[in-house]
Amino acid sequence: MMAKEICIISGKGGTGKTSLSAAFATLSKKMIVADCDVDAANLYLILQPDNNINQSFISGYKAVLNTSLCNQCNLCAGYCRFEAISISGKGITISEIFCDGCKLCSRVCPHGAIRMIPNDQSKWYSGNYRNGRMVHARLAPGEENSGKLVNIVREYARKVSEQTGWNTIIIDGPPGTGCPVISSLTGTSTAIIVTEPSMSGLHDLKRIAELTRNFKIQTYVVINKYDINPAIVTEISKWCRENNLEVIGNIPFDQSITEAMIHCKSINEWKPDSAAAIEIIKIWDRIQ
Repeated sequence: MMAKEICIISGKGGTGKTSLSAAFATLSKKMIVADCDVDAANLYLILQPDNNINQSFISGYKAVLNTSLCNQCNLCAGYCRFEAISISGKGITISEIFCDGCKLCSRVCPHGAIRMIPNDQSKWYSGNYRNGRMVHARLAPGEENSGKLVNIVREYARKVSEQTGWNTIIIDGPPGTGCPVISSLTGTSTAIIVTEPSMSGLHDLKRIAELTRNFKIQTYVVINKYDINPAIVTEISKWCRENNLEVIGNIPFDQSITEAMIHCKSINEWKPDSAAAIEIIKIWDRIQ
């Protein structure tokens, strides 16, 4: 039986997406968690997995010049479409920032003075946490292809599901509507959009809801900190009704959520009798 993949996403950062993912991940045992927010991974700080897999991810390549072999013919600079190669009184220089890693310069250099080095500082991990297994990754600063790294995380989470027989995968997706979000959503059975009661929250909710609609994914909406702006909550709820999106939860503002994160706990572990924790349990029951 294929695992049920529940992807928690948001149109913008800071809505409480990771807090909800952490709460879901600690509601029962035999849970599989995939943190696909690889550009700004932080769920591992709460779940504290004991990683037994630590793998490098090659996000691309960068060109490196061997000055002892270079005769400054400038052929490479003429071919470079990214203007990453320049020549001056100091000789040929290659800009690491502008280099796209296309490898053309290394191929056209008649003296073999340029070689390509893999960008391999990004990592992905897997290990046990207190309620199950977690797969997560961190894209190194300046490295690319976060969508491919997200795919690696998801595929390994599915492999863990096949090995263990556990049939629920919680996906903490990245914010926005870009390539990593698409990679997180593709093939999932359920998407939960976490929004907040602000005009920017409503605007970004509309963007991400359009994306899930195009993928024909069963989508629900959760409004976090709903009690800080009732007027906008009314507007969000009205828009959701008009667009056949079910609001399955309204989580109240609760400082205990921040306190829980400081202590590496979910709100359901830290203060299970709080209004926020009780509402999250109701949300979980509704999507099961």
